[in-house]
Amino acid sequence: MMKKLLVSFLIGMAVMTLLPTNASAQSSSADDVDTKYAVDLPKAGTEAPDFQLQTIDGKTIKLSQYRGQYCVLDFWASWCGDCRKDMPEMKRIYDRFSKQGVQFVGISFDTRKESWQNAIEKYGISYPQVSELKNMRDASITKAYGIHWIPSYVLVGPDGKVCLSTVLTWKLEKKLEEVFPGIKVPDTADIPELR
Repeated sequence: MMKKLLVSFLIGMAVMTLLPTNASAQSSSADDVDTKYAVDLPKAGTEAPDFQLQTIDGKTIKLSQYRGQYCVLDFWASWCGDCRKDMPEMKRIYDRFSKQGVQFVGISFDTRKESWQNAIEKYGISYPQVSELKNMRDASITKAYGIHWIPSYVLVGPDGKVCLSTVLTWKLEKKLEEVFPGIKVPDTADIPELR
């Protein structure tokens, strides 16, 4: 009897060590919202769809003009609470990696030019911004990039191919750190929003 109990106990322990704990399984799925919101974004290794969109002052920006450089596409809107929440992180990532030659382009889904302009000024966004000034559902860039959720981020490599698509700033930063190893993490004292 004691032998059977000991064998059952050992088998149970072996099975438990092979299965993830409930807490870690929940944590990994909670942390990776990409599995829910980034499913239709362009896949790594595919050609990033080119676009031609207008800045607030009417200049044309094309993705193809950044060929030969890394380029972060930041899909957002002034009415999006998560976008506003992530903006300090995006500014910090921009400050870190723009010095390495990484280009950043904000693609807004605002429909009113005034709201878009006010948000750019309010959040101190200094990288180029473009928009169709159309509802997210109706914008051609939405269809081209499979956007279902904002903010969304796409990192395009110098060859014009997608390196990463995500809805998480930490994943974007991690990928940029892989591309540019050794870039110093700035002291939070240097970032006004984090003081």
